[in-house]
Amino acid sequence: MNKDLLEQYIEKNFFGKWLGMDFTELSPGHIVYELTITENHLATPVAAHGGVIAALVDATLGVSGLSSVQQEGKVVSTIEYKLNFLRPAVKGDTLLATGKIEQKGKSILVVSCEVINKSSGKMIAKALGTFNCYEAEKAGYTLPFKEESNDSSD
Repeated sequence: MNKDLLEQYIEKNFFGKWLGMDFTELSPGHIVYELTITENHLATPVAAHGGVIAALVDATLGVSGLSSVQQEGKVVSTIEYKLNFLRPAVKGDTLLATGKIEQKGKSILVVSCEVINKSSGKMIAKALGTFNCYEAEKAGYTLPFKEESNDSSD
């Protein structure tokens, strides 16, 4: 049995695993990633590199989009996103990045993301992104709702 596109993506997202991101789908188009800032994420003796936050945001935006179109046999790719850094994240902070669909068209999605410090409740960053939707097979994914042929006769 094939895994759904979201499961396939999470399984193959080695960069997200390397960063330490943990994923939860709340509902289609609404997801949360959690990331605890470690020494490996630091740019200064105490503060996380902005690229870590940007990667967390890009993943959150993209997976929110993916979770909203996977049942149509589609995946998404980032067209652009705008990211506002509001506060630093420091070693030991656990960040919750929540993404949700703002607008869904046939081939374009607009998705938002807020990154919150779990312990203080303060917003660390906010982003808005635009994503292209396209057929999953073009990205190398196997669709779970297509019958796989076991016919060995040619």
